Amino acid sequence: MPRAENRPHAESESHAENRPQLPDSLEDRAALGSGENFWHTRARGGIPSITLSDGPHGLRKQTGSADHLGLSGSVPATCFPPAVGLGQSWDPALAERVGRALGREARAADVQVLLGPGINLKRSPLGGRNFEYFSEDPLHSGVLGAAWVRGVQAQGVGASLKHFALNNQEDDRMRVSADVDPRPLRELYLRAFRRVVTQARPWTVMCAYNAVNGVAASENRFLLTQLLREEWGWDGAVVSDWGAIRNRVAAVAAGLDLAMPSDGGAGDAQVVSAVRAGELDPAAVDRAARNVAVLATRGRAGQAGREQPGGETFDAEAHHSLAREAAARSIVLLQNDDALLPLGTGGSLAVIGEFARTPRYQGGGSSHVNPTRLEKPLEEIRAAAPQAEVSFAPGFTVDGSGADPALVAEAVAAARAADTAVVFLGLADAQESEGFDRTDIELPAEQLEVLAAVARVQPRSVVVLSHGGALRLAPVVAQAPAVLDGALLGQAGGSALAAVLFGEENPSGRLAETLPVRLEDTPAFLGFRSEHRHVRYGEGLFVGYRWYDARLLPVEFPFGHGLSYTRFAYEGLSLRTQTPTEAGQGPGAGTEGAGPGAHGRAAEAGAGEDAPAAEEIVAEVTVTNIGDRAGREVVQAYVSVPDSSVARAPRSLGGFADVELEPGESARVEVRIQRTELEYWDTRVDRFVLEPGRYEVAVGASSRDLRCTGEIELEGESVRLPLTLESTVAEVLADPVAAAVLQPVMGFGTPGEEAEDGGGTSGEGLGVDMARMMADIPLAALTGFSGGAVTREQLAELLETANAQR
Repeated sequence: MPRAENRPHAESESHAENRPQLPDSLEDRAALGSGENFWHTRARGGIPSITLSDGPHGLRKQTGSADHLGLSGSVPATCFPPAVGLGQSWDPALAERVGRALGREARAADVQVLLGPGINLKRSPLGGRNFEYFSEDPLHSGVLGAAWVRGVQAQGVGASLKHFALNNQEDDRMRVSADVDPRPLRELYLRAFRRVVTQARPWTVMCAYNAVNGVAASENRFLLTQLLREEWGWDGAVVSDWGAIRNRVAAVAAGLDLAMPSDGGAGDAQVVSAVRAGELDPAAVDRAARNVAVLATRGRAGQAGREQPGGETFDAEAHHSLAREAAARSIVLLQNDDALLPLGTGGSLAVIGEFARTPRYQGGGSSHVNPTRLEKPLEEIRAAAPQAEVSFAPGFTVDGSGADPALVAEAVAAARAADTAVVFLGLADAQESEGFDRTDIELPAEQLEVLAAVARVQPRSVVVLSHGGALRLAPVVAQAPAVLDGALLGQAGGSALAAVLFGEENPSGRLAETLPVRLEDTPAFLGFRSEHRHVRYGEGLFVGYRWYDARLLPVEFPFGHGLSYTRFAYEGLSLRTQTPTEAGQGPGAGTEGAGPGAHGRAAEAGAGEDAPAAEEIVAEVTVTNIGDRAGREVVQAYVSVPDSSVARAPRSLGGFADVELEPGESARVEVRIQRTELEYWDTRVDRFVLEPGRYEVAVGASSRDLRCTGEIELEGESVRLPLTLESTVAEVLADPVAAAVLQPVMGFGTPGEEAEDGGGTSGEGLGVDMARMMADIPLAALTGFSGGAVTREQLAELLETANAQR
């Protein structure tokens, strides 16, 4: 079994030492593992009930009839940018602050566990739940997810990391098996979960609906016990996604602790019956009951001190301001030809598009939040530019009724009469949501018709996008000189967009997923839909930018892309190795020697504080603001292994940091690239391995805007496997000890060497290099090639000698 990745933090150990007393009866212990109703756990034997609630980007505590699809109303709460928006900030410190605010709102609502964050990778842009996930990259997702969890749990409220694992599609989501090979499973789809579990220690992990390699996630011992508890050293409670349990007994045996929602006690009875029939180990029931009891007492203890449940309050205005800050930082300037943006606050402006009046600001389904207030971009634009003459034309409807010639004509007239047109485009609620996947990545035809008509009469056209999933933007970038990607920005997106449009805020967001030229170019295009309840992850290691780079495919906008109203220069890249303890600073450190007003933060937090020291790469580069505005730059470091012995992506994100600089100011920015981001999963030994040799680090502003490159040697680890009769001649000759033992019976030297008799094994007469041809032959085959002169027994004896001497 692979070694544990990390040890539990001191906080977790203290909980282990103060475990609550479990109820005496088997019936009560079984009952602790199921819900009392839709959102509450059961109280038994002195263990209190706790409340769980949806809400990765805002609390969704329902007050009426309960459901998990967002159909019933919920209490007002701050709607922060969903993960698709917040992910574009590339700002873990901001994600942690948002988490803290969410934790405070949960406390005020007497909620002990907030169901989030979602950190599954965006395998395909068609994924219906992509708006709930951060990125197509595991490092990016893991860093932001860990920060969010730390923020929530700092308020004494538990997080629920989800959906574990491979919840990458909505099609047949309750049954489909995600079938994936070991390397992509470990190196991509589980990597973000490992980071959050080992660093942030979430109180709960939520298992997914789907199966993984044929075994339901809720009954998957590999996921729920071997990985979470034995390898990663986690000691929290595993909760089911709502309605994910098919066999409660099998789930408890596999490592599930809490089945939600209530099934009326049917599952409890099955557990009790299985124990008494000798079909379920009672220790598994005790484990589940204990983990839920610890969760319940931890949650109540973390919220102790209130005068009464719900007696706490939160500052709604302060949280709205934080939501605005998060929204502004999440806006990506995709294109800005001729510096059209920022706009002046005078003159005339035509605002076009129904989304300016009826904003699309969050996703649909279980995470739908009832906002405390909602800003409308049209109103905020007018407030930000009181001297300007601002007209409005809806241009199109969002009800799917198609193009309306009268609305198009109205939009054209408004655009023609104005100095500039700002056109709001995007996807409506009904076009993307939890519960179904998209079938294309197109903007609605009626919206593109409006844009084309407006662009013909108004060359100064700016497009603002609102959407939860990636879009094909070729028709947009060809017609609009300036394009802002707002993704989904939450309740304060209106003022954030206005601030960026008029230059009050300098955009610094970066894309967290590649925007492809066409759907057919995407990695999972041929294998996204399930067949007979299975979906094959045939793209393997090549997800997101890894795929496009490996195939040298053009993209509309690359991963990590984002422009600014200023410009930044990079120079003086240096690389060195160190252990985390040598750094002399925590994982939040960033720039060194920055001048007044400059700051930077390394975003690739290290392994947990109790993890053993491990070699990491430190990349330092000087970044200078060479423009005329203050701005923030996100410095991204990508790693290549040119001489790798295994298949790898051309480059992978190894770390990132940000820096804020005044015009003309420079700072030395440090990005730490951890060993865990450099390792690959070696299927021969079933563990992560760091290859020794040459590593190339490229630093820049996106995955395809790399400014400085350097190389460094790492000691790594050479995996030495016992030689067998199935080992090849080349593998034997690569080991000096084994070669010395076995070479006499093989009868030739290393590949490429001439035979001593002047060419007897060179194969030149046959038009081949015989030694090279022989290199791939297994040793067992030499018995046949030798005409019986070398026997299997001789080879086996020599191999035993060679392995003993190695």
